[in-house]
Amino acid sequence: MAVRTRPIRTAVVGAGGIAQGQHLPGLRVLGDRVEIAAIVDMDGDRAAEVAAEWGAPLSFTSVAEMLEEVQPDLVLVCTPPGSHTDAVIRSLDAGASVWCEKPPTLSLAEYDAILEHEGAAGPYASYVFQHRFGSAARTLRSQIAAGDLGAPLVGVCHTLWYRDTAYYDVAWRGKWETEGGGPAMGHGIHQMDLLLSLLGDWTEISATMATLDRDVETEDVSFAHVTFESGAIVSVVNSVLSPRETSYLRFDFADATVEVEHLYGYDNSHWKWTPAPHVDTDAVSSWAPTQNFASSHAVQLEELVSSLERGERPAASGHDGRRVLELIAGLYQSAITGRRVQRSELTRENPFYWSMNGASATLKETLDA
Repeated sequence: MAVRTRPIRTAVVGAGGIAQGQHLPGLRVLGDRVEIAAIVDMDGDRAAEVAAEWGAPLSFTSVAEMLEEVQPDLVLVCTPPGSHTDAVIRSLDAGASVWCEKPPTLSLAEYDAILEHEGAAGPYASYVFQHRFGSAARTLRSQIAAGDLGAPLVGVCHTLWYRDTAYYDVAWRGKWETEGGGPAMGHGIHQMDLLLSLLGDWTEISATMATLDRDVETEDVSFAHVTFESGAIVSVVNSVLSPRETSYLRFDFADATVEVEHLYGYDNSHWKWTPAPHVDTDAVSSWAPTQNFASSHAVQLEELVSSLERGERPAASGHDGRRVLELIAGLYQSAITGRRVQRSELTRENPFYWSMNGASATLKETLDA
């Protein structure tokens, strides 16, 4: 397989806070491995200002125009959720791979529609799930694969965040049609992706949700009980009503408990390995990560670029990027219908495949036409 030698020409779509705070700094860290070729934003003045600040020679207000003129190798999509699918498909059809902010799409149907525009050897669409890329998570993933900690048995995955009423003044937030859901879709998705990247696929979910305090169409809190293919059982809570914010994951294996508590990112200091009573405590020293790098956009972006340089499918793409949307769709179906949901149910015949609240047939009619 040929290894790429020239810089990856990159365009950034959306010039808001997430692009300037995370994506563009992440590109700069990569030095001459990438070329920031263009910035796209509906606000032409902002696009031009951000392009000048980050050394991009071109700015645009149209994705289509940018793709035709720049012909990038990689497009970073940093726009609100409702615009992801169109930008990703346009980019793939133009021959560019994509790294798109969360949530990937507003439904499983949209995600699968994007997959049809990938090529067997690329371009690929991958998604921002940076929490699985820190050194501690990588270490734990390797330990699970090797069976070093024993079988996974019990887990906790809690995203307890706080978003005040002013947060929802942004027009697209808190609406099924434009955000795809509440905290399960827009906030807890990061922790749930980390959970799934460690424990693999799930089989059954039982959930409840409510809108207790925020003036939104979607939920502002949800609780779920999830069973995994391994047999492990995990508690999942997503909230935007929690004044003491925390992100907490705990994994109880036969031979150890592993925990991480952080807020929006972690390094090794946020993690703890505790051996079971029957395990020699000296084993703990061999469990500790040998490197210490934080979960971050920059770390995931470096791995993505390395994959593209090698001509390989990146992590958090294909099925690997889809599984968290499956879990969220199952969560919403269970909470709305009041029954347990099997992962195997989430097929094209299921209304929750087409929209997270099971209420929209518009996309199905469009894709079936």
